[in-house]
Amino acid sequence: WAPRLETLAPDRDLDAHRRRGGDVVVPGDPRWPAALDDLAAAAPHALWTLGGGDLAAALDGSVAVIGARACTAYGERVTAELTAGLVDVRRPVVSGGAYGIDAVAHRTTLRCGGRTVVVLAGGVDRPYPAGNARLLAEVVASGGTLVSEVPPGSVPSRSRFLQRNRLIAAGGSVTVVVEAAWRSGALNTAGTAATLLRPVGAVPGPVTSSASAGCHRLMREGVAACVTGVEDVLELVAPAGSDLRPAAPEVAARRPVDALDEVHARTLDALPVRAWAVEESVSRVAGLALAEVRAALGRLELAGLAERSEGRWRRRTVRDGRVRTGPDRARTNPDGPGSG
Repeated sequence: WAPRLETLAPDRDLDAHRRRGGDVVVPGDPRWPAALDDLAAAAPHALWTLGGGDLAAALDGSVAVIGARACTAYGERVTAELTAGLVDVRRPVVSGGAYGIDAVAHRTTLRCGGRTVVVLAGGVDRPYPAGNARLLAEVVASGGTLVSEVPPGSVPSRSRFLQRNRLIAAGGSVTVVVEAAWRSGALNTAGTAATLLRPVGAVPGPVTSSASAGCHRLMREGVAACVTGVEDVLELVAPAGSDLRPAAPEVAARRPVDALDEVHARTLDALPVRAWAVEESVSRVAGLALAEVRAALGRLELAGLAERSEGRWRRRTVRDGRVRTGPDRARTNPDGPGSG
């Protein structure tokens, strides 16, 4: 790497990229998608973009629609219907630009006049796969955005595809897997989204179809909720009857629990006040699917009604107009979560 280091000219490369209509966004920039900060130490240091403009706005409220490259006609049809429905309600669509489900999602979004973001494993100046070069050019021409964490000229590799998947999972407010084999990169993306407490949906398919085996696996393991139409996706984004947008603790403290929908109310009721509970325990007590509980816990945390530590959860209580995290945290739980 030493000889190559001498040939590097970052200022020159950045100028050339900007002349092509590209840009670089870094943390702290108003255009930086704050959702990526949830990746913590795994968050990218910078993002190279082509097309679009404000990347934060482009990803705001977006839905990740992903799936198999070797998709079926059924998968294509469902993807087109879901994506068209998302465009109707002005939800941006994010995907990976690959063949199959990804391409159908991007193409349908463009045809319906929506906004789409393509997260690439290589440089934004190297269309990949080559067969989708025209599609990616249309994304840019329509005001959509190509984005990558590796600089222009970078070649896609297997490890970069896996790294790319985490950006899709973090960037989307919800991830929907339309088709996926038992072992699939889409499952990796869905797993990352679930870890980040993003809602995950999966489309069921014929039990005889290997292209749907991964979706059935996600639902069986409680990672994903069943999605059969755009209404199910919108329910994952904002469950009916709930208004759990981020709020300051003092505002959340005044929000009546009666305003919660059934899933959030049951999840909240299942949380202990003193001790800490793992998600599986909350799921059993609430009598809800693990995927439902995971999504609800994330929103309850944002609303200031629940807190987590080291993968465990408990309820935040309200006393004297203030949100508190247990009767006396220092005395009740001196050794951290799990000891109460």
